[in-house]
Amino acid sequence: MELKIRHVSKDYGTFAALHDVSLDIRSGELVALLGPSGSGKTTLLRAIAGLETIDEGQIFFGGTDASRTSIQQRNVGFVFQHYALFRHMKVADNIAFGLRARDRSRRPHESEIARKVKELLELVQLPELGDRYPAQLSGGQRQRVALARALAIEPQVLLLDEPFGALDAQVRKDLRRWLRAIHEETGHTTVFVTHDQEEALELADRVAVLSKGELQQIGTPDDIYDRPATPFVYAFIGDSSFLPIEVRGGEAVLDRSVLPLGQLSAPDGQARLHVRPQDVVLRPTGEGVSGRVTLLRRTGAFRRADIEVGDARRRIEAQLPPELAITEGDEVGLHFNRFAVFPSDAPHSTAPN
Repeated sequence: MELKIRHVSKDYGTFAALHDVSLDIRSGELVALLGPSGSGKTTLLRAIAGLETIDEGQIFFGGTDASRTSIQQRNVGFVFQHYALFRHMKVADNIAFGLRARDRSRRPHESEIARKVKELLELVQLPELGDRYPAQLSGGQRQRVALARALAIEPQVLLLDEPFGALDAQVRKDLRRWLRAIHEETGHTTVFVTHDQEEALELADRVAVLSKGELQQIGTPDDIYDRPATPFVYAFIGDSSFLPIEVRGGEAVLDRSVLPLGQLSAPDGQARLHVRPQDVVLRPTGEGVSGRVTLLRRTGAFRRADIEVGDARRRIEAQLPPELAITEGDEVGLHFNRFAVFPSDAPHSTAPN
């Protein structure tokens, strides 16, 4: 089922939760809605489901305008962060609930329901747990049951709201791979909300990045990470630093240092140069942009250095090769393997640099 979202807006009083959001989601695609708290991602998901009424715009399911139709008419499967399982029902009855709740004309026979439940328990790798109650399951198992219940009604679209948010880190990683495998097997059009960029980049076919109710960019994980379209996306996806610069005739001027922009196109004037730690190369002092190491620290498999740059002591972060001998206080030169330049008046992230 293809989804088309056209110029959708939603206000809560003076707060604009969504502003003129448009995107297409292809049939069978797995799309992540990614953004910080308050970005509008959950509001958009709930609008697709019919749980929120939009103020403007249209939402199409295939060729049908579903903007004013009921949740039941849209036939979506919804998985919540906190499972929302019925505690007094066994696992098998939780999965069967949506089928048994249908009106008589559409309700399958009990034998068909039992067959469907058995099939779904096998799909979510819980074939022996149908007679247990939710309280007897782990968090990861409960979320698998919640997904099976959503799939039982054979939805047109599967919607997941922070599906792994209540789970610990290792369980989240395991369930990501499992959910991707389930998606490949079932082929449902799936939209999921997350604030976890690693989760979005690993799971999704495409990622839609939102900020303050506006769609900043939609693209493949590689597009989002390697070719961010806005300063917000650059700052929000992965680690990065930025430096205030002035663009003059195809060059970036920082204090007394000049960097050629190469293939990058940027208008003359005040701008910001964005760079990721792994793209910062330290050189002997006197080469490239001058800086001074102020802090060394370990981040997992890597060492990182905080470096004060230029006369104004702006901070930039660099990832260090294991063999590099360096100490705090050392003067260094900086070379940037890859970077992006955005005008200073472009909207920027309010996240810390």
